[in-house]
Amino acid sequence: MSQDEPSNHEHPKSEQADEIITPIDFTPHDSSADKFSFRPSPVKAAISFVLVCFALTAWFVLSAKSVFIDAQPLGSIVEMQSPTAIKIGPRYLVLAGEYDIFVSADGFYDLDTTITVGDAQAQTFQIQLLLLPGFLNVNSNIEAASVFIDGEEIGLTPLSQIELAAGEHDVQVRKDRYEPVQQLIEIEGRQQEQSLSVELLPAWANVSFSTSPAGAAVTVNGEEIGLTPLNAELLEGEHEVLIKLNAHKAWTENLSITARVDQSLPLIELEQADGLVLLQSTPSNAGVTLDGAYQGQTPLELTIAPGQSHELTFFLNGYEELRRNIQTQADEELALDVSLNPILSSVAILANPPDAELFINGEFRGSANQTVELLAASQIIEIRAEGFVPFTQAFISRPGLEQQLNVSLVTLEQERINNIQPMITSSNGQDLKLLYPGDFVMGASRRESGRQANESLRSISLTRAYYLSLTEVSNAQFKRFDPEHSSGVIDRISLSNNNQPVVEITWEQAALYCNWLSQQEGLPLFYNVQNGRVVDSNPNSSGYRLPTEAEWAWSARVESEDPTSLLKFPWGAALPPPPNHGNYADLSSASILGRVLINYNDSFVASAPVASFPPNANGFYDLGGNVAEWVHDYYGTAIQLGSNIEVNPYGPESGTYHVVRGSSWAHGSVTELRLSYRDYSNESRDDVGFRIARTLEP
Repeated sequence: MSQDEPSNHEHPKSEQADEIITPIDFTPHDSSADKFSFRPSPVKAAISFVLVCFALTAWFVLSAKSVFIDAQPLGSIVEMQSPTAIKIGPRYLVLAGEYDIFVSADGFYDLDTTITVGDAQAQTFQIQLLLLPGFLNVNSNIEAASVFIDGEEIGLTPLSQIELAAGEHDVQVRKDRYEPVQQLIEIEGRQQEQSLSVELLPAWANVSFSTSPAGAAVTVNGEEIGLTPLNAELLEGEHEVLIKLNAHKAWTENLSITARVDQSLPLIELEQADGLVLLQSTPSNAGVTLDGAYQGQTPLELTIAPGQSHELTFFLNGYEELRRNIQTQADEELALDVSLNPILSSVAILANPPDAELFINGEFRGSANQTVELLAASQIIEIRAEGFVPFTQAFISRPGLEQQLNVSLVTLEQERINNIQPMITSSNGQDLKLLYPGDFVMGASRRESGRQANESLRSISLTRAYYLSLTEVSNAQFKRFDPEHSSGVIDRISLSNNNQPVVEITWEQAALYCNWLSQQEGLPLFYNVQNGRVVDSNPNSSGYRLPTEAEWAWSARVESEDPTSLLKFPWGAALPPPPNHGNYADLSSASILGRVLINYNDSFVASAPVASFPPNANGFYDLGGNVAEWVHDYYGTAIQLGSNIEVNPYGPESGTYHVVRGSSWAHGSVTELRLSYRDYSNESRDDVGFRIARTLEP
């Protein structure tokens, strides 16, 4: 296509493109030509007004609530102060909301209040008017009586125009010496006037008093009211009357008075007053009789009938009896002081030690060795000397007899010894016997049959007395310390019966039991315990403990005053044991033991109840036989007999094992049955128990 040819996108020119637009004048539209012309009609206006009123009335009637004001008393005037409230008969038509009302009635207080009308179609409001007060006049036959109304004092009679609220009131009229009057009165109110007349009655009676002689003072209830003859007004009730006249005895009486019932008492004859005598004696506390009747001890005041002679007698143990005659006048006061003559006797006192001192009735009299003059009455004689127990005795000397008092004082140490109990019982029921040991040789000679190497002879000196339990500790006693403990069984034979000795316990368990028992009795603990383990002991403690090996040996082997004569076996010097002597390895135990005593049968396969067999000469049971026993000592190599004497030995200070002494139901050999036999262990066994001990003096 050549450039001279027209494009297909070009529009052809309009033929009118060159026409010219010519302007013209604009004229606005005249709207006045379209207005509607209205002229109001009176008829139409009236109809419209009626329709509006009808609509409003219909709306009010449909929306209004019917309200009834129930006002009491009947006949009350009710005014609802609202221009929109319409009253129809007894009811009002009102819209919901608040309205002021005014209610009134004759004799009642006016009420001006507000009510709130809710959405309910018909509503009733209760209104109760309050009565106006009334007036009360109160008169009484006795002027100036106090008037109380409802407990409040109003004034004195006569009273008028007392304004009171309508209703019941409590009226009381009171006057001193008159009976009060109380009455309930109903006040009608409405400002009406009511009257109450009260008659007060006397609350007393006239009582006449006359005495011979006259002129006596009359006192009623502590207040003097006049002299006889006397006519007095006494109020109703009980009265204590006292009539007194100088030099005469007082007359007293309790009178019961009834109001308005007069009394005239008979003539009262007043008796002459007794005389008053003050009696004293040297010494004091002497007994006194008046005309043979006992009166008391000096110092003493006596009243005596006047105008006649009376006999006074003074007496006191150790003194001569004294008599005096006395006479007094009416209302006279006399004083009589007498001295009693002592009755003495001689008593020779001989005292030991020679430097002892004498005290009689607490008074120091010098050396006790003297002859003293004592009253013929009970005297407290005391003789004292340093380091000795004082002697005190009530002594009665006998006049005319030669008397002598011989006294030997006991030293404090001897008194302490005398007061020591030979037997004590622990709080767990164990009896312990006191032993006074001495010097002896512990162990066995090398030549003794059955002797072991650990039984070396040792010189022992026991200087402290000690208590040792008569029996081994039983299962029942140990279970009070450890309720869970069991002594076990052997070959189906129980070792845990209550009366059997406790076994299967370690040495430490036995020591802890001793401490527990000391705690029960407030004693110092013998064993020192740390973290539940015994670490050492306190030899100076008097608490419970295990016996030392030496104490055990003395108790078991020394049975006479000669400590060199020691038992070899529990029963004597040679085998076999006598029948029924103790519980050893016998024929009854042959089924469970390898070695037993031939021809001996104690009838117990294992342990027997404690004290089943006779005690030894010292009174202890089962020191040989039944169960072997833990003692306090650690086990160690014994010191050979020599010049060194062991005084109160407690054994080695430490060790791995503890000593076990005595034979048991499982022992039947010569070695084991000997009392010098020494065993040791650090474990519990079914044939090892223990007994307890205490040192008398630490």
